Amino acid sequence: MTGSFIIEPLEPSHDRTAFRCGVDALDRYFRERAGQDARRRITACFVAREIAADRIAGFYTLAAGGVLLAQMPVRFAKRLPRYPTVPVARLGRLAVALAYHGRKLGGALLWDAIVRASRSEVAVYALVVDAKDEQAESFYLHHGFVAFGDTSRTLILPLPKRK
Repeated sequence: MTGSFIIEPLEPSHDRTAFRCGVDALDRYFRERAGQDARRRITACFVAREIAADRIAGFYTLAAGGVLLAQMPVRFAKRLPRYPTVPVARLGRLAVALAYHGRKLGGALLWDAIVRASRSEVAVYALVVDAKDEQAESFYLHHGFVAFGDTSRTLILPLPKRK
């Protein structure tokens, strides 16, 4: 990302103590568990760091997953082989610090997640997210995700084909 931010993997040297996005569960996760989950290879965590202030402006997590072919939207499933599951990257959490709301940083973090998942050497068909509430669901729908499966607010976005 150009400008005053850089998106990079979470490092132990990043100061997470002051991060506040306005959602207590996300704040707690980022401060207390994100580093452990990354070290254990449960998820990969990426941060948007404001370069000048050396401050975390936002973060997201990615992990490998799979979804049942039978749960896929028909328009996607008809183009896929008949394997029982489809490999996906799962966007676990995405948050922007309160001081950076309204600056389209959430969209930039989402785009970075899409690009990273698309470039992965491990094949994944789509990016999947479980939106935590209506506001998050609207955000993802605005960015092209579609609902699927039996769970409310589970959304999917097929990734671009590799070149």
